[in-house]
Amino acid sequence: MSLVDFRTLGRSGLVVSPLALGTMTFGANGWGADEAASRELFDSYRAAGGNFIDTADIYGGGASEMLVGRFITDTGARDEVVLATKFAFNGSASPLAATQGGRGNPNAGGAGAKNIHRALEASLRRLGTDYVDLYWMHIWDGVTPVEEIVQTLGDLVRAGKIRYYAFSDMPAWLATKAATIAAERRVPAPIAIQVEYSLVARDVESEHVPAAREAGMGVVPWSPLAGGFLSGKYRREDTSGTGRLSGANPFGNSKFADRNWDILDALKSVADELGCTLAQAALAWVMAQPGVTATLVGASRLPQLEDNMKATEIALNADQMSRLDAASAPTPGFTAALSSPAVRRMVFGGNSVKGWAG
Repeated sequence: MSLVDFRTLGRSGLVVSPLALGTMTFGANGWGADEAASRELFDSYRAAGGNFIDTADIYGGGASEMLVGRFITDTGARDEVVLATKFAFNGSASPLAATQGGRGNPNAGGAGAKNIHRALEASLRRLGTDYVDLYWMHIWDGVTPVEEIVQTLGDLVRAGKIRYYAFSDMPAWLATKAATIAAERRVPAPIAIQVEYSLVARDVESEHVPAAREAGMGVVPWSPLAGGFLSGKYRREDTSGTGRLSGANPFGNSKFADRNWDILDALKSVADELGCTLAQAALAWVMAQPGVTATLVGASRLPQLEDNMKATEIALNADQMSRLDAASAPTPGFTAALSSPAVRRMVFGGNSVKGWAG
């Protein structure tokens, strides 16, 4: 595999690379990358043949979109690049202020029609383009009806402002309902879901992945290295450092659970056998999962990105996959138990029956 081992995103005609360049680090402070470093990352990814660039209106307070738009314009690559951005998070009040009772404009966030149109126009200005190839709902707001979301995004597809749309960080039922409504009404449907998915975050396998496969949506994992945990930069006896998991971060200390250290040990064993880095082995595992179309990778330094891109050259054998699967197996919940082989044998009178999708 390589970055030019293209595939279609879900049941669509949108052709993308197996690794997408996530640009949350572009223009961000602290663990991010300044303009010069961001350009290096962009140029290296493009030189390797990658065509899938992912950003969001909230990244760097809009700086990421501006840098991505500038780089695409400077290289004349607009027709070659699959440009994706996102809407939903509110930028009118800082996240810190919001948690402390600060108030912003409620219609500057969410998935309602008013905000979607506002957010898209602002993104198009920052990106310096008149359309985006893929428009993600960054997160469901918990209140906007699915029908309104499908109608608004479908209208934007028909108007040519966006080519496709997809959902990130939403309940599996919501994505399924949206796909069903679109199919019944014969209007544009979501083509992908973006969810946290890694060796230490496999809960999406119970609902989200089966829903996506059934509805023809590609799975796009974010944080496939668990915020850097699976790169091996942290130690069980010392979790301090300068990575994304150091200090205040969205994951807190959740990645430093005892179970995850055991998974990391299994990953080290497999990486040693392959003669590759831990990050490459972790990415190879994610990319090999059923339903996964493209995997998001992000970096603040060029060596990180170059290491990640080499993961496309790694192939895990059946034994290595089995060991990693066993070490990282999530605790079965209600949904997983319903489709277990034991229950299936009960249903079919002790016989083993395999469905068309497994």
